[in-house]
Amino acid sequence: MASCRINSSLLSPTSTPRFAPKCPPPPLLLHYPNSSLSPSTTITTPLFFHPKMSCSAPSRRSFVTVNAHMATAEEKPVSGNRMLVFVPPHPLIKHWVSVLRNEQTPSPIFRSAMAELGRLLMYEASRDWLPTVTGEIQTPLDVASVEFIDPREPVAVIPILRAGLALAEHASSILPATKTYHLGISRDEETLQPTVYLNKLPDKFPEGSRVFVVDPMLATGGTVVAAIDLVKKRGVENNQIKLISAVACPPALQKLSEKFPGLHVYTGIIDPVLNEKGWIIPGLGDAGDRSFGT
Repeated sequence: MASCRINSSLLSPTSTPRFAPKCPPPPLLLHYPNSSLSPSTTITTPLFFHPKMSCSAPSRRSFVTVNAHMATAEEKPVSGNRMLVFVPPHPLIKHWVSVLRNEQTPSPIFRSAMAELGRLLMYEASRDWLPTVTGEIQTPLDVASVEFIDPREPVAVIPILRAGLALAEHASSILPATKTYHLGISRDEETLQPTVYLNKLPDKFPEGSRVFVVDPMLATGGTVVAAIDLVKKRGVENNQIKLISAVACPPALQKLSEKFPGLHVYTGIIDPVLNEKGWIIPGLGDAGDRSFGT
């Protein structure tokens, strides 16, 4: 069981709110029942005010590192050889996850919500990660120093078909230079084992490549582990890969942390358990069926 108790002193704002609560908020408990994340797994999430507090001032981010049996607060996460799991606290991410969860959401809106969630998660994941070039340009008034994304080093985006297509739909709109490689992997609903039915990966990725692997549902972890194994066989190291998902579950995170130390995972939310059929609970259903209506 992975849990941590975070003292309320970590939830301090940068300026005085309009009113102060009469008593400090209770500590925040991060708790994942029926899970046993290994000490190499780190869950990193910026913390804000306790939900019962209402203040107008923005809060200061504090990163909390959650290990299997202990937790420490740090200003910045340091991964080393640990896998890091990021759950960005942006309200738009929470909004689109909520739209995806609703069983009444029609297929076209579901797919659009998945695409918007993917856009936001990739934006967060690409922070301080993309190669850049600097120079000078002439503005209408003067010369300015500038910095551009280096188009000579395209980022590889690998959606796992078919649900990954929806989550990766807006990748090219936020990443100036991308190459998309499709990877089709199906999961046997009886054995829960993955089978590769389409592989458009190159024989070898260029040295230093940055790779987004996009899989909306991290449930048992079998499918995404098979995908990352294929990527690594083509010359990509764990720290060159970022995994994007809509919903993750501890069994998949456990498996990933054991096989790929140094991997970074960005997900919209972490749900606590799988049912006997390997479905995430409460989850959002079958992401592929709901995205494409079939």
